[in-house]
Amino acid sequence: MEDRVRVVIAEDSVLLREGLTRLLTDRGHDVVAGVGDGEALIKTITELDGQGELPDVVVADVRMPPTHTDEGVRAAVQLRKAHPGLGVLVLSQYVEERYATELLAGSSHGVGYLLKDRVAEVREFVDAVVRVAQGGTALDPEVVAQLLGRSRKQDVLAGLTPREREVLGLMAEGRTNSAIARQLVVSDGAVEKHVSNIFLKLGLSQSDGDHRRVLAVLTYLNS
Repeated sequence: MEDRVRVVIAEDSVLLREGLTRLLTDRGHDVVAGVGDGEALIKTITELDGQGELPDVVVADVRMPPTHTDEGVRAAVQLRKAHPGLGVLVLSQYVEERYATELLAGSSHGVGYLLKDRVAEVREFVDAVVRVAQGGTALDPEVVAQLLGRSRKQDVLAGLTPREREVLGLMAEGRTNSAIARQLVVSDGAVEKHVSNIFLKLGLSQSDGDHRRVLAVLTYLNS
């Protein structure tokens, strides 16, 4: 039996929402609320927080009413900013790179992105919910594969120095360059140089823009 966690589910399909609730409650977890859109999700979390009852994790569909585009993931990103300790696991029908990147752009702690097909693997899905609730990461293999590209080498981190690995590990914790510099007691410039070397060695060009940091972290997490 996994450690008991408190969950809020945001899914506009009543059938799927009830199914997820049953999967989790049957395994001893508490589903404290179920909602059908992003606005209701934010309102529910705000109310629970005001009562001192913030859940451990939110499970949310990427696409919800009214437009069925990105309401779910936008609500998830907003909640992560307002409640850094709240785990967020989003579900999507397909790999949507922009949404996955946006969700992972802050901290990789307590975040997950799974394809809905993964829900059929009951044990795997419940394990992912618990892992995210406890501050871990749960990324669907298809998501990782698409974000990293097909040409990723098996031991892509082998060329990094011990210090560069340390910097990359701190990046994976969601720390800024300044925070990394304080942690390692080095200058901001030294960290920027390490980060540039990491991007270079991982084959992440400037054309990848802001995605480079996310891609580097995903490489680290999947190594």
